[in-house]
Amino acid sequence: MAMTDHELATLLATQAGELLQGLDRAKLGLKIGAEGDRLANALLVEALRRERPGDGLLSEEEKDSAERLRHARVWIVDPLDGTREYGEDRSDWAVHVGLAIDGVATVGAVALPAQGVTLSSGAPLALPPAQDPPRLLVSRTRPASEAVAVADMLGAELVPMGSAGAKAMAVVLGQAEIYLHSGGQYEWDNCAPAAVAAAHGLHVSRLDGSPLVYNQRNPYLPDLLICRQEWVEPVFAALGKL
Repeated sequence: MAMTDHELATLLATQAGELLQGLDRAKLGLKIGAEGDRLANALLVEALRRERPGDGLLSEEEKDSAERLRHARVWIVDPLDGTREYGEDRSDWAVHVGLAIDGVATVGAVALPAQGVTLSSGAPLALPPAQDPPRLLVSRTRPASEAVAVADMLGAELVPMGSAGAKAMAVVLGQAEIYLHSGGQYEWDNCAPAAVAAAHGLHVSRLDGSPLVYNQRNPYLPDLLICRQEWVEPVFAALGKL
């Protein structure tokens, strides 16, 4: 029996993560990030073109083509989200395999290989209880001013973390309540995380409340909010005061 899209995304994200975990850090040294990007991308692109030949494809590590705009179904992947964290042998990096259908992030899998877990839109987990005051995730290197201001208004604890996928999945895993980002991203940074978060019942949108729309000619998608439903109204109220 053929794999479902959810099963395929989960399998490929996990396999790419295993490949990345298996690279020889001592041998590759500072080249490990670039080599990891290249090899994980090759694995994902080859598999998706084989298993879903009629679909479009957008990858951070693959030359973009307007051909994908003709497809209703487009796989959007980031073979190594958090190259810096991966290169530093941290745990807050990810592999994203997402599928947008008619512009909506519908299927997604986010592997956190160094944490030994792959989260999928096809197998949602029960959310742990939310905390009050909340925890708000920010970039560990470039915390966005809007996120810091909202955290201050909500009395939230700032939680620095690496990759976008790791931050989004931290909300799914109950390690934080809010991921608010305004510092610039592309479709591959958030398509799979958005699909997984939505499948777990989390709020997912742009910072103005509008939906995230994928497979656009320009894949720049600069801001997003992923948060627990309990915190949606307070977050938007705080954003309205900025």
